[in-house]
Amino acid sequence: MEHPGFFERAGPFTLATIAKATGSELPLGADLDRAICDVLPLTEAGREHVTFVDNRKYLVHLAGAQAGACFIHPNFVSRLPAGTVALVSKAPYRGFALALQLFYPEAKWPKAAGTGSERIDPTAVLEDGVVVEPGAIIGPEVVIGRGSRIAAGAVIGYRCHVGRGTYIGPNAVVLHALIGDRVTLHSGVSIGQDGFGFAMGAGGHVKVPQIGRVIIQDDVEIGANTSIDRGALKDTIIGEGTKIDNLVQIGHNVIIGRHAVIVGQVGISGSSELGDFVVMGGHSGVVGHVKIGAGVQIAGSSHVNEDIAPGSRVGGTPAVPFREWARQIAAIKRLGRKPGASGGDGSGGPGGGNED
Repeated sequence: MEHPGFFERAGPFTLATIAKATGSELPLGADLDRAICDVLPLTEAGREHVTFVDNRKYLVHLAGAQAGACFIHPNFVSRLPAGTVALVSKAPYRGFALALQLFYPEAKWPKAAGTGSERIDPTAVLEDGVVVEPGAIIGPEVVIGRGSRIAAGAVIGYRCHVGRGTYIGPNAVVLHALIGDRVTLHSGVSIGQDGFGFAMGAGGHVKVPQIGRVIIQDDVEIGANTSIDRGALKDTIIGEGTKIDNLVQIGHNVIIGRHAVIVGQVGISGSSELGDFVVMGGHSGVVGHVKIGAGVQIAGSSHVNEDIAPGSRVGGTPAVPFREWARQIAAIKRLGRKPGASGGDGSGGPGGGNED
């Protein structure tokens, strides 16, 4: 059965209404009464949808766009295909944020995880053998599979699905998420909260409603106090068999493939994609909107700021191929030695170099 979703959508709204609510301009001759029913990403939007382009990286997708309307900067209006109406704005991301607020007015806050004194909402469905420990709360329309265990103080929010044989640890919070079988979420894990989305501007920062979900596939394990944001428009996805350590931050729309290994204190920014069997060392990071190929290994404390080909090994800040990184480190060590020093550790050894 298809999941009914977590957010109720308002509308449809006319182009005139959307333009007024977002402070955007419509071209002369546009059909002001044209109905728009939802906000979708550029590559998924159809004639009844509005989308946006704010990142130059995605301008290449404009030629094939099928959206009914698009928030776009004046400099790029000419690149819109016929049939897509321009909602012209010098801050298209801000327009997009305001449109989301119009279509999804309830997305600012999660729905209540329960009402009254019941720990388990009467509309929740729990299969045989589910254990709910003291203090845990199971919200409305939640579904939990056979043999799963919800530990003390955990919260499973509105309409979340939890698979079979899954363990949700003490004080973990699961919102806007679909979780597979044999998943382990350790204590304090936070799943499905807002992604960090704001349209920045001199007049203040407009919150971008986050209406996506988190999908956690089978056999995933997630360490204590890790946070995984729900998607903005699309889903955040954690692939089958992936293992994530403690204190990891995964942003909205991130896609992680199967059997990846993410070590403690890693940060992965929004809309990045990691292939199968990627390994990220502790305290490493990835900027937004990059693609990391299957089997890539990222050394600890390294930071990736561009796409990486499958099978690569990288390190450093910014991350470069492993051998190049090793040469950089060696060069820095040589620069740091005292004049006349010959020792490999920079001390100069007996008689080497002058004392400070």
